[in-house]
This record gives sequence, C-alpha cells and structure tokens, in this order.
Amino acid sequence: MSEALVIRSADQDDIPTIGFLAHQIWPEAYKNILSKDQMDYMLGLNYSPDALEDQIINKEHRFIIAEIELEEVGFASFGPITDSIWKLHKLYVLPDVHGKGVGRALLDMVEEEVRTHNGAHLILNVNKFNKARFFYEAMGFRIEKEEVNDIGLGYVMDDYVMGKDV
Repeated sequence: MSEALVIRSADQDDIPTIGFLAHQIWPEAYKNILSKDQMDYMLGLNYSPDALEDQIINKEHRFIIAEIELEEVGFASFGPITDSIWKLHKLYVLPDVHGKGVGRALLDMVEEEVRTHNGAHLILNVNKFNKARFFYEAMGFRIEKEEVNDIGLGYVMDDYVMGKDV
C-alpha cells in the first residue's frame, strides 16, 4: 500500500466518526442481506451515540480506527469474554478501500492486543450470507457453530460463530 495506513486507539471523542463510518459502510455491506427497516433498526441499536458510549464505558469494548492519509476509513471493536476468550465485535472498512489491507491491519492489531492481554482465542459473529465470512476464513478463522439471536422487533441475526487461536 503506497498511502500511509495508521491504526489508532479510539475513545469517546471518536463516537461521531464511528457512527458516521457505520452509516457509510452498512448500506453497501448489507444491501443484499438485510431489509432497509432492519438495517435502520440495527444501526440505531448499535451505532447511536448512546449505544456506542455504552459499549465503550459499560461493556468494555475497545475501538480502533484505521486511517489512510489522516482520513478515517474503517474501525474495529473487541473485548474480553473470559480471561482467555476474546470477541471481535465489529470490523468494517469503507468499500472503496477494500483490498488495500485495511481489514487485515485492523485484525492484526486486534490479535496483537488480545495476545498482549493473555487471550488465547478470538471469536466473532458473521451473518451467514455476508461475504466477509470468506475474509475471516482467509485470516484463519473457522466456523465453530451457528447461532440465531433475537434482536427485537421481530428481527434476528442468523450468524456463524467463527474462531481462531491467537
């Protein structure tokens, strides 16, 4: 990659940026998977300022942001489930920078942080129809189980739970 890619820690001051990125990325990522109503519901549920603040403060999710030439182009969040098992909660990259190593760089940073905190296994949920599943497989994740979660208003998340030892 010729442009300078930087992965930095995010905090509460980055909540507007994370929300903005999610609203740019989700319509493309989920256009063939979720209805517009479900997408709007889930964006509000997970990316409103209050929801993001709750994730950072109360749920102990750690956020990182990817920048190319000082422009935010993606983000990830992760946190411990147990001492040894950690979860990648989110990993999203703007569509116009797909294939430039941004997702891999974010994931590498998450794995490094998990190892630094003595974590041994990293899990994630991915929608069964999301092509990101193939990215995760290429990064060494394997499907561990299937899971359907009720998220309210009659909507469910029909996911694979994937994992890998780090």
